[in-house]
Amino acid sequence: MTGKSALAALILLPSLSYAATVLPTPPELNNKSYVLMDYETGQILAAKNENEKLAPASMTKMMTSFIIEQKLLSGELTEDEKVRMNESAWCRGSSSESCMYVPLNGTATALEMLRGIIIQSGNDASKAMAEHIAGNEGTFVHIMNEEAKKIGMTNTQFMNSTGMPAEGHYSTAKDMATLAKHIIHDSSKYYPLYSEKEFSFNGIKQGNRNALLYTDPSVDGLKTGHTNEAGYCLTTSAKRGPMRLISVIFGTQSMNERASQTRELLAWGYANFETVKVQPANQVLAKSKIWYGKDSDVQIGLAENFNVTMPKGKANAIKTQLVVQPKLTAPLQKGQVVGKFVATLDGKVIAEKPLVALQAVEEAGFFSRMIDHIKQFFANLF
Repeated sequence: MTGKSALAALILLPSLSYAATVLPTPPELNNKSYVLMDYETGQILAAKNENEKLAPASMTKMMTSFIIEQKLLSGELTEDEKVRMNESAWCRGSSSESCMYVPLNGTATALEMLRGIIIQSGNDASKAMAEHIAGNEGTFVHIMNEEAKKIGMTNTQFMNSTGMPAEGHYSTAKDMATLAKHIIHDSSKYYPLYSEKEFSFNGIKQGNRNALLYTDPSVDGLKTGHTNEAGYCLTTSAKRGPMRLISVIFGTQSMNERASQTRELLAWGYANFETVKVQPANQVLAKSKIWYGKDSDVQIGLAENFNVTMPKGKANAIKTQLVVQPKLTAPLQKGQVVGKFVATLDGKVIAEKPLVALQAVEEAGFFSRMIDHIKQFFANLF
């Protein structure tokens, strides 16, 4: 490779044997759309109409709760902060919507409101928190849409904080799985709330509508949804052994159907896939040339264990490679990203993780840097 190359260096690692792989056939489910995603890698294991824009109903509240959780974690909100129930958010007890039943002009703490959103699916709690955080629900919706873009929800547009029917309010099964992944990872302190089976407020006890929490001990979240337009929807996560799966189902015909279809999808995923440890963290995978440094090269590896979820019995088909940034220059911090580690199956990328510098490299003195400048000058001539 010449100094003029604009492409990253590709270093092939010793690979295991490579064979054609026949993927298991996913179940046929009577719904509008679904996705089964591996949590750790983000791999889609099975899907149907995963990018179709559909009404997400109260699964919308996952974004509302995620924003609240992030503001609690950053200190912008405190758990015991009092939140007022204004008339614009107050629930009058209509049977057409879910409510936490905070009294008009009454208050609840931010943590109580969060529980009311997650467990009771309270529209009143969602709107009250939106107004508390942003001044009004419309401004909060803007925050929701910006956060959706930030985390990679490419086919989502929110029009409210609750998921009540509204023109132009839509998401997809893939985007909801992406959101669930971020809740589990980025809001890990508050993720246990999604597995709580009931919550009482104002003398009213309500149960979580996710039926799987009562029947499957591996299930620990996340959110149900239902409107006439959306049908019965459910975003679920389950962890069995080292593997966590995320299931999203849009548009079933009943509460029983969304639960039974989710059970079937999870059972299929765990029966047909496994998580394989491909490469442990903090091992030297290669050395790469570094310019203008006190050291002439830098050791590179992974900051985290690299695991891949794949069809059972196909571990020997994984092919791995390092892709390293060209012309690394000092100073370089320990842990700084310098490329990526890629795993492929049947020629398709199935997972990747950042490659990092395993040690810091300080900048060299003036004369050493001048020598490297001269070397690069002549390298670029040829």
